[in-house]
Amino acid sequence: MLNLNQLPYLTSDIPGIGGNIKARREDFVVEEVPLYEPCGEGTHVYFRIRKVGLPTLKAVHEIARALGIPAREIGFAGMKDADAVTTQTLSVEHMDPARIEALSVPRVEVLSVARHGNKLKRGHLAGNRFAIKLRGVDTGRIDDVRRSLELLGRKGVPNYFGPQRFGVRGDTWQIGLAMLRGDYAEAVACMVGRPGPYDHGEALQARELFDKGDYAAAADAWPYLFANERRVCRAMIKENGKAHRAFRALDRSIQELFLCAYQSYLFNQIVAQRLQSLDRLMLGDLGWRHPQGAVFRVEDVEKEQPRCDVFEISPTGPLFGRRMSSPAGTPGEWEQALLAETGLPPEVWQEGQGRKVTGGRRPLRFRPHEAAADAGRDNAGEYLELRFRLESGCYAT
Repeated sequence: MLNLNQLPYLTSDIPGIGGNIKARREDFVVEEVPLYEPCGEGTHVYFRIRKVGLPTLKAVHEIARALGIPAREIGFAGMKDADAVTTQTLSVEHMDPARIEALSVPRVEVLSVARHGNKLKRGHLAGNRFAIKLRGVDTGRIDDVRRSLELLGRKGVPNYFGPQRFGVRGDTWQIGLAMLRGDYAEAVACMVGRPGPYDHGEALQARELFDKGDYAAAADAWPYLFANERRVCRAMIKENGKAHRAFRALDRSIQELFLCAYQSYLFNQIVAQRLQSLDRLMLGDLGWRHPQGAVFRVEDVEKEQPRCDVFEISPTGPLFGRRMSSPAGTPGEWEQALLAETGLPPEVWQEGQGRKVTGGRRPLRFRPHEAAADAGRDNAGEYLELRFRLESGCYAT
């Protein structure tokens, strides 16, 4: 299987332009596009914030601390990049809007406040707008960049799950695989031990202490935001080093994130396999109707391909699980071959042993909206800027 750094590009025939992304936080700007606007009435207060250099969960915790409430009472629609300037909407119930307007949290600015009737929940967003400046590039290559954007707009962008899905170390999928294999010693070791090149500071120290068997010191060494890692270390003490019991001290939702990461890893393999034909249907495919997401079996390619050409429908790939529908024909054979390569028995995808792997289908491509590219210069030097809007669930990077 291809690792995360080997996934191929659809535009590989156009030489890359190199350069740096996120050279400055201001170079990566994300604006959440709401699914709906607050109506002006209700017990919930919606407030739009601009945050700089903060992950969403950290911002939520800091705001909750300032308001004197548990972080779980704050709703949000999606996670936003940490090393960036991002705008998104949060919600809280039974709160005086004046308190929100008066919030003073470092690197967070409240832009607007309004009432609404329900809590903002994960997935309640239409998408995101991006403005990304690339530094250290030859701005004379702007035509090549526009040619790439044209190709991606016509054929679609490979709908890979991006690096955020797999954690800073890129190994959350390995934890999910270990869970499915029942190898909880491996899952715990990946999660809280085995220091690597992405680890530094207190996190590096915590992993080194864990590998030495000093679980108490490791738990104390993990930084503030690493609550799950601390919990596993302390559970290892309580359970006398029995990894399967310690791992199950994690919330079910966290365990499911690891399983979803492995689903995503396998989905990326199918995208890579079908990369050059993302815009072509095959007999037996399960097609995706944009934008609603209804799935149907392709039984007449000649009839359905014109709809695919204009982005009404797209072929899909697998999110393996108990409710996933399988394609027929060649697409089905490829997915079964991928499953066989994992070495996992089919029953591991069924609900059981405290696991819930629902599964489903995901389009192999997506269309970027309002895509444009320009060259420019500012006080940090020359840059190429990319601007586009993506629907919810699509990765800019």
